[in-house]
Amino acid sequence: MKLLRLFIVFTLLFSVAIAQNKKEAKADNKAKTETKKEVKANDAVVLKTENDSVSYAIGQNICMQLKSLNLNMELISRSILDGAADNSCLNQEKIMAVLTKFQTKMQEQQAAAQKQQEEVKKEAAAKNKAEGEKFLAENKTKEGVKVTASGLQYKVLKLGTGTVSPKDTSTVKVHYVGTLLDGKEFDSSVKRGQPAEFPLNQVIKGWTEGVQLMHVGDKYQFFIPSDLAYGDNGAGQIIGPGSTLIFEVELLEIVK
Repeated sequence: MKLLRLFIVFTLLFSVAIAQNKKEAKADNKAKTETKKEVKANDAVVLKTENDSVSYAIGQNICMQLKSLNLNMELISRSILDGAADNSCLNQEKIMAVLTKFQTKMQEQQAAAQKQQEEVKKEAAAKNKAEGEKFLAENKTKEGVKVTASGLQYKVLKLGTGTVSPKDTSTVKVHYVGTLLDGKEFDSSVKRGQPAEFPLNQVIKGWTEGVQLMHVGDKYQFFIPSDLAYGDNGAGQIIGPGSTLIFEVELLEIVK
């Protein structure tokens, strides 16, 4: 659909360009000829008026969007000049037939690529889940590790002096470090030197549940299964689909 919108925009711009250039061509055929020579010679472009700037900007925008399609850019330029001179070798019916066929081909390629990406993502999720399940099965037997009914695992690293726990609707201020099972760090408020503040009902389930177990001043380590984290979608470039996550979290404040 993105490509279809691109063709619609391109067609509209192309139509506007043709209409404008037809007027200019009829008014001054010599100027049109000189313009064609300048384009073919690839001389340095001088933008004297707002119309010049807009015209050139539209051309550059179209070029950037069409480059990825591996089309013949010289023929695209020639086609615009031919259209402006009423000298197109394709009529409107043929143009639409060509573009429709190309659109269908691109949609099929995009669908195939998307299906392949989904398969790769599915395989990665299955692999990461298996690794996570193995890790959690071993981890829950370690000293100090507790498991909740949801499957969230946690370990108390430090007890603070607070006596009140946040609710799921509370906003909390925390310091945290997030890592993958291989120890790779993907996020850290500690490194940024700035505590994070957010409502507990707007974060991953493992956080919502886990931080409610804490009191101000406590520092916990959470081992979060993928279904309580980002699930099969993963997050960003580092957290893959089906990833089990480890967080060290220190509850600094329940924000009023």
